[in-house]
Amino acid sequence: MKRILIIGGAGFIGSNAALYFSRRGWKVSVMDNLSRAGSESNLQSLMQETEVDFFRGDIRRREEVTEVLRRIRPVDAVLHLAAQVAVTTSITDPVNDFEINALGTLNVLETIRAEAPGSSLIYASTNKVYGGLDDLSVISGTEKYELEKDDEGISERQPLDFHSPYGCSKGAADQYVRDYSRIYNLRTFVIRQSCIYGTRQYGVEDQGWLAWFAIAALQGKQITVYGDGRQVRDVLWVADLLDLYDRCLNSDRGSGVYNAGGGIERSVSVREVIRLLESKLGWSIPHAYGDWRPGDQKLFISDNTKAFRELGWRPTTSVSQGMDQLLEWIKQNIPAIAAAGDRLADHAPLIPKELEWRGAKSGKVLQYSRGD
Repeated sequence: MKRILIIGGAGFIGSNAALYFSRRGWKVSVMDNLSRAGSESNLQSLMQETEVDFFRGDIRRREEVTEVLRRIRPVDAVLHLAAQVAVTTSITDPVNDFEINALGTLNVLETIRAEAPGSSLIYASTNKVYGGLDDLSVISGTEKYELEKDDEGISERQPLDFHSPYGCSKGAADQYVRDYSRIYNLRTFVIRQSCIYGTRQYGVEDQGWLAWFAIAALQGKQITVYGDGRQVRDVLWVADLLDLYDRCLNSDRGSGVYNAGGGIERSVSVREVIRLLESKLGWSIPHAYGDWRPGDQKLFISDNTKAFRELGWRPTTSVSQGMDQLLEWIKQNIPAIAAAGDRLADHAPLIPKELEWRGAKSGKVLQYSRGD
């Protein structure tokens, strides 16, 4: 049985990935520091649905990553999803942003090099490594910005231009992962992700905007649109992203860098998302407009040509289908979503009552398992 370690595995993408790989016969281990609101609920539901080993640890401390890898060796793959994920937060606290995204990723790489050099690493990067894309030729429509030229969007050939502390920290990690493949012969894949959305996503105003819009709309809260609302993103349903991860691990390629977004067919503006939600919910969504945020791209559409050519990957879930599934999940999980919002307000960490401490304790790495 193959084993995968998912770092950040109690988060939105991580918990979905843990369930995905577990159902495909992988032995799944999860490492997370449970700092993000909603991670405890994701962990609780995950451990009720499937068998996973959970380790509480922090990538900012290399010894904790090392201890986890030593406990679970041999490991075939590492999926690195742990990150500080908001541009606004990186501007407020760039040091913490750097320590999590850049230093944390270096700690993961060094641990893999020392403890599991034969494993494959997938690193979740971001389209923000391309910066503000100020030189991109776009035209202004009534509801959205559009590409002036008839092409497929932004490819991996686009020059890097980090443009914010978040872009710098994620971009530095992106390049470290690439060069550890070239210098140390590690098998690494860098996935430059666009706007990922789906179930288990506790979206907030600063990050996970599409999920946040849906959550706010269902709770009757006013949405603030930063900028003019014509900004365009190509949105990608989480299951389609996991299919790409799977294809990377099962390919015969030694390494790779891939853009991953919804592409032209799944590109929507902020205004269009509000209209789509209103049509599905049957009521008007109150919203106001605020100033543009630093580093906000007017348009990002991922050119997925390389991933299709080399891995045969393309998204299959339409925006309407994805939104239906997201809304249904939110409706079924309103109490957990409200609790996550309360935790954000008071910064109080929560530990699932259904879990208990088990096994040896060393340093600050602690292992959870389900009680008998």
